[in-house]
Amino acid sequence: AGAKEDSFNVLDLVEYTKNRPWWRKVFAPSSGSSAEKYNVATQLVIGGVTGWCTGFIFQKVGKLAATAVGGGFFLLQIANHTGYIKVDWKLVERDVNKAKQQLKFHSSDNRTSTEVKSRVDEVIIFLKKNVILTGGFAGGFLLGMAS
Repeated sequence: AGAKEDSFNVLDLVEYTKNRPWWRKVFAPSSGSSAEKYNVATQLVIGGVTGWCTGFIFQKVGKLAATAVGGGFFLLQIANHTGYIKVDWKLVERDVNKAKQQLKFHSSDNRTSTEVKSRVDEVIIFLKKNVILTGGFAGGFLLGMAS
């Protein structure tokens, strides 16, 4: 009997994922934009509900983060004033100046990587194709932040 030859297809996952962003998998790559799948009212409701939920969560997390940072700073000031800790302000100033210099260096270098540009372009194309969904999301987000 002859030996059976097995043939395998090799899939390079790195190249495959570069060509297929996650949102294309979610919104079905062959169907184009979600505007083709849902009517205007459905898109507005989906965008509005997800935007409101995101805005509401963002607001709560933002308040919690602001409270934590402010409370931590307040506790550090009390501990410094009462003598529990000593802050080396010259070291703090030196580190802040070093960070400023690094930010100036990075901001003067206006070159943006091609990968970042391609990702931004893909997001802009997605937003243009789904204007109604995006508008509903933005409105819901603002309502969520306000509530």
